[in-house]
Order: sequence, then C-alpha cells, then structure tokens
Amino acid sequence: MPATITVGSRGKKAFSWSYSKLKNFEVCPRKHYVVDLAKTYQEEEGESLMWGNAVHAALAARVGKGVALPAGMEPYEPWAARIVTGAGNILVEQKLAITKEFSGCSYFAPGAWFRGIGDVIKINGPVALGADWKTGKILDDSVQLALLAQCIFAHYPEVKRVRSEFIWLKEDCSSREDFTRADMAGLWRSLWPRVEQLQHAYETMSYPPKPGRLCRKYCPDISCQHHGKQN
Repeated sequence: MPATITVGSRGKKAFSWSYSKLKNFEVCPRKHYVVDLAKTYQEEEGESLMWGNAVHAALAARVGKGVALPAGMEPYEPWAARIVTGAGNILVEQKLAITKEFSGCSYFAPGAWFRGIGDVIKINGPVALGADWKTGKILDDSVQLALLAQCIFAHYPEVKRVRSEFIWLKEDCSSREDFTRADMAGLWRSLWPRVEQLQHAYETMSYPPKPGRLCRKYCPDISCQHHGKQN
C-alpha cells in the first residue's frame, strides 16, 4: 500500500474542522481521512461508546425536559439537579459553529469553519455554564473546554465569562476552567499551528499513516499496511 493517500480536489468543500477530527488527525492522518472524511470505514461501537451515548441521551432528556433518569443512572441525578437549579436559560445538545473570523453561524452554514456540540449550556445574563458529560476515565483537556467557551462567546454577545466544565460521571467529580473573552487570544495562539497542519493536509489531500500502538487493535482501516501490527 502507498504511504500516502492522495485524492483529487475537484469539487471539494471548504475546509472546516472539529476538535475530535483534529485529535484523530494527530493520532494518525490516514485513519482521520478514512473515518472522518472518506467514511470508508467506521469506528466500532463498543459497549463503552454505546453506554456513553445512552447516558448523554438520558441526561439531555433530564436536564432539558425534566424526564427522570432511567434505572442504573440514578447516581447522576445530583449533577443534573445542580444544573437545573437556579436562574438561567438551559440548552442541551447544542450544535454550535463559528466562522474563521470567530463569528457565530448556523451549524451547516457554508461559512462554518469550526463546529462543536455543547452537552449543556446555561445562560444567565453576562455569565454562562458550558458542561460536557464524560463517562470515561478522567483526562482533562483545557483546549476542548476553551473551544466550548469560544462558541458560547460567539453566539451570545451578552456573555462576558464562561465556566466550562467536564463532569466525570464515573468518578463522581468535575473539573472546570473559567474563561473571559480576553482569554481567547491565548487559546488561538497555541492552537492555530495545529489547525494549520490539519488544513494543509486537507488542501493537499495528503494523509500518510502514522504507525503506533493503536494499529494492532483499534483501527478499522484494514487496507492499511500497519493494520493489526504491533508498531
């Protein structure tokens, strides 16, 4: 197999990205291409992923509509109750997009440059909460938290400060960072070179494989020369 996937660019859509696509690209450009762009292969939905999807759906119904959590998820009720308590407009599973100029736009707008989803957003005048439910092990990522804050700032001009929070349901704890609009400049200074690499790969359509420990069991691309190997 060739080391690089090269695809013609005729009729290609304008570059856009999400944080999950950026992370997939950094793990292995080829896998990012076949899974996220060409969609030649799909990630297998293991038990942990199916559980995570079920939890997200149940918590969206609980926080957004007051529907009681199903059996087995009762321990998550205090976290849901904490969010719905007090003043503020609550939104669940919000699809948010921004342009390259950091203005808010609709999720499928032609000018959408970055796309993300807020599990819970609560707006209360000049302050907002952005919460992300997590069902796996604790792995803090301040960039993901900051990107949610950026989307909130772009769509809600009245908001001056965002508390962006991971809620670790399995561990029954949370981690948070607070952001102001002025903090966003620091985010983009550190993140921009990574996004430029992703955009360059898209514009040249060159996605070489990056062999690593995940090749053996966790890559669906059976056509790759590294698939199933201990790299």
